[in-house]
Amino acid sequence: MKKLILTLGIAFASFSLFAANSTEAYYNSETECLGVELDGSQTLRVWATGRNKTDAIEQCKKNAVNEVIFKGVRGGNGGCNTKPLINEVNAQEKYSYYFNNFFKDKGEYKKYVSTEDTRTLTRKRSRRAEQVKYGYTVRVLRAELQQRLIDDGIIKP
Repeated sequence: MKKLILTLGIAFASFSLFAANSTEAYYNSETECLGVELDGSQTLRVWATGRNKTDAIEQCKKNAVNEVIFKGVRGGNGGCNTKPLINEVNAQEKYSYYFNNFFKDKGEYKKYVSTEDTRTLTRKRSRRAEQVKYGYTVRVLRAELQQRLIDDGIIKP
């Protein structure tokens, strides 16, 4: 009987530890608008995961530009433009040749992301066994990004 109770106790404890680690998925990982600057840029809080801190922060920058182009920013204080730059259905697949190069590592997306608004305590972190999740504050230069997409023929003026 003692062995059965001990086995059930260990099973319950291990299940509790697993459940505690998996609750991270329920936290808000949505991109949030923190404000809009007078030059048309948007300050966003973006979440991403990566192998290490550097990888996660680079993915945050890519996610921020991706949100502005394809989804629009709906979360946060509501000051950001909720309309995406591209309203076309399946635009990411249609222009995949363009966006694959645009979002590659050290790609053109970096020209439209700034970390000037980063202040102390703007980075948040949670860790799993193989990946790190970061929340990072970035500024997306929306007007310049829109002009680039117009110049490259992706969107119409």
